[in-house]
Amino acid sequence: MQSHPNVRAVQDALDAADARNGSGAPSVVRLLPEAVHTAAAAAEALGVGVGQIANSLIFEADGEPLLVLTSGAHRVDTAGLAAGIGVTRLRRATPDFVRTHTGQVIGGVAPLGHPKPLRTLVDTALAGYDEIWAAGGVPQAVFPTTYRELLRITAGAPAEVA
Repeated sequence: MQSHPNVRAVQDALDAADARNGSGAPSVVRLLPEAVHTAAAAAEALGVGVGQIANSLIFEADGEPLLVLTSGAHRVDTAGLAAGIGVTRLRRATPDFVRTHTGQVIGGVAPLGHPKPLRTLVDTALAGYDEIWAAGGVPQAVFPTTYRELLRITAGAPAEVA
């Protein structure tokens, strides 16, 4: 699985960005024994709090892709977020839309390693953790990082999303 093209793309993007984990060491994609399709499952597999999981959610914002990296501890307020970023229509993307814009499948969408950069918002709730975990391109791959690193490596903007 480590040789899966999505996992390689994510690790290559992490390396190119000189991404770091909460200890300051390089971020490395880790493969879990089984797929984790929810924040709760990822948190349990990693032995961390659900709030430390950075869910990568793709939305269709007036027809364009929007990546929202949100804490696994809450849900995105789509109406409030749409108003906050000035879009008239914000909805969860279809699996085909997600794959087209990320090259990845729902449940494994990473914050980076996409065919081209996506407009990205990073949940400010993630700032409360020394280390957070994000998907690594497939449902059983994850990597450690920090809130500041997520902002930097994704060129994301901080946002209150819940």
